Amino acid sequence: MNRLTGRRWRQATGGQVPRKKPEPSGRYLSLEERLRIADLHLAGTGVRAIARQVGRPACTVSRELARNGTEPSSPGRRKYAPYAAQKRTELRARRPKTSKFEHAELAGEVQAKLCVNWSPEQIRDHLARTFPDRAEMRVCPETIYQALYVQGRGHLRADLHQHLRTGRAVRRPRRSTVKGPSGKIPDMILISDRPAEIADRAVPGHWEGDLILGSNCRSAIATLVERQTRFTMLVHLPDGHGAIAVRDGLEATIKTLPEHLRRSLTWDQGTELAQHRQITLATKMAIYFCDPHSPWQRGSNENTNGLLRQYFPKSTDLSVHSAERLLEVATELNDRPRKTLGGITPAEALQRLLFDPETPPVATTA
Repeated sequence: MNRLTGRRWRQATGGQVPRKKPEPSGRYLSLEERLRIADLHLAGTGVRAIARQVGRPACTVSRELARNGTEPSSPGRRKYAPYAAQKRTELRARRPKTSKFEHAELAGEVQAKLCVNWSPEQIRDHLARTFPDRAEMRVCPETIYQALYVQGRGHLRADLHQHLRTGRAVRRPRRSTVKGPSGKIPDMILISDRPAEIADRAVPGHWEGDLILGSNCRSAIATLVERQTRFTMLVHLPDGHGAIAVRDGLEATIKTLPEHLRRSLTWDQGTELAQHRQITLATKMAIYFCDPHSPWQRGSNENTNGLLRQYFPKSTDLSVHSAERLLEVATELNDRPRKTLGGITPAEALQRLLFDPETPPVATTA
């Protein structure tokens, strides 16, 4: 290094040796990539063609041109200056950032609306309508939530969280914080391991099941739907819907079926079926579990549960219904003609399977 250069560096840094600038993360566009994008864009190359040559997704190139480009003075393509874009990116990446609510007028407006129980989304839309030409008066809902929930992101009154819909002072995690096997059902066989013959409804005797819950989840009725005929059975649960009560109710109901109509049962991952191994041993019925948050994997059962809400409305006490009443409702539902069965009823479709085994399988739609 030239001695004069070293002297200038020493004077500029107060005697400290300047550190080498860290290599940019591959997650973000580098200056070289921006120069390449600028050259191709100036040559009239399309966004997808630029993305292929740079080795980035087309959406990345499109956002880069929209965010760091400038509007042309005359109708035409957006101008893009790579060095200016790199500079703006570095400025945006600097930390720590100042809070939006250091702007006193914005903080006052947000606090006033929170005090009258407006949601952060309503506040965002109100600010966009009221101050369309003032960028400093715009704020996204997440910024408001962070100012209320995250320590150090303040500049709003600490008691304003009481005006949110939930009234919580801390953010509740979306995922369970329980670690380890707690809350999991042991020895589950997932739906991905279920035989293909079940999926196409060609073979009878495969069922879907679930619970419909009453008010405050204090009462429940178990529902069973045969996949080919849509025949419905309701399980009375007078002793609650814990794992033992559900096990006893399902065993008693399933044992009323002939053996060739109890091939498998598909359920969600509710802990009420934690005793599934005992049910399989007692009924010889294989049990499969759906993926989390995938109700469409039990489509027939979900549809039937919706029909049952006509008889058992939400937020009502389901324990008041006797086993006889459940049988009446199931009979009425099974005597309704179904379009998916070609106009016959589930009861008629099941009768064919029981008393006329030579009849071809019921033609159904998914």
